[in-house]
Amino acid sequence: MATPFSRPLALSQGDPAGIGPDITLMAWLRRRELGLPPFFLIGDPDVLALRARQLNLAVSIRETHKASEAAGMFADALPVMPIPAGIEVVAGEPHEATAKGTVAAIEKAVSLVIGGEVLAIVTNPISKAVLYDAGFRFPGHTEFLADLAARATGKPVTPVMMLSGPKLRAIPVTIHIPVREVPQALTGELIMETCRIAHQDLRQRFGIEAPRLAVAGLNPHAGEGGAMGKEDEAIIRPAIERLRDEGIDAIGPLPADTMFHDEARTRYDVAVCMYHDQALIPAKTLGFDDSVNVTLGLPFVRTSPDHGTAFGIAGKGLAREQSLVAALKLAAQLGRSMESRR
Repeated sequence: MATPFSRPLALSQGDPAGIGPDITLMAWLRRRELGLPPFFLIGDPDVLALRARQLNLAVSIRETHKASEAAGMFADALPVMPIPAGIEVVAGEPHEATAKGTVAAIEKAVSLVIGGEVLAIVTNPISKAVLYDAGFRFPGHTEFLADLAARATGKPVTPVMMLSGPKLRAIPVTIHIPVREVPQALTGELIMETCRIAHQDLRQRFGIEAPRLAVAGLNPHAGEGGAMGKEDEAIIRPAIERLRDEGIDAIGPLPADTMFHDEARTRYDVAVCMYHDQALIPAKTLGFDDSVNVTLGLPFVRTSPDHGTAFGIAGKGLAREQSLVAALKLAAQLGRSMESRR
């Protein structure tokens, strides 16, 4: 079996005008103190060097074109696999011209992990608005990664977004769609597929032998027996019953307003929610600085900080690196878990 850090992690730059460069620099500076796994950035080294000067951070930056070189450089310099930003980047001022480089960095990270050159990938935050303006056709990072994985492997991929923190793991069944479209998008098959993937990855990657899934209702009070909406009884409950028939420990539909207090969280390993904010509001409230976005269902490990680009504080020394640090550590842990099962 390979040694724990036989391969580095690949970290994509994200939107270069956001706080991705800031938190990358700060995480590398704390590499020894925190025992971080070796990683290298895929992005523009000039952006990183300029941001380091702006933040008065003494970081040695060294270019590399081979992932295999990065682990050896990591102790003394932050390795960067160069991809031009496309424009002179100003911290806090997003620009459509950087979209090509942002997308290319993600594509490069996926090609490296599919090719076995890196242990896992970690993605810095992107701005979907900037990418949309440049013609990006995916709802978000998660869906783009799934498409790249499917194209690379020739196999269909169903991505499942999970926020993983010390106090809560939460999954939204529907992700980046308007709230008004959620009832139409919810199907029994979508709920079951999401839960099956969660069950499998919690076992195989997180080492939870018998995962317990708590499934939220869609409507207030989980529909109140149909008085507040029919979806809970017509769609969600039958899906849970079928999952239980398959041997998956799923309970619900549960009223979402009583699922997240301290005692309730002791009864399950992951909360499966019906829409984006139903999952992410409690996840970020309970662990804003140390929760991690994990994409389940991919043929490789991908994690990300659970926050956005934060353009308003980029380059000002106000960003916090804790979520990126947690994402790097979890990526290494899950990557080694996958490696040990091969």
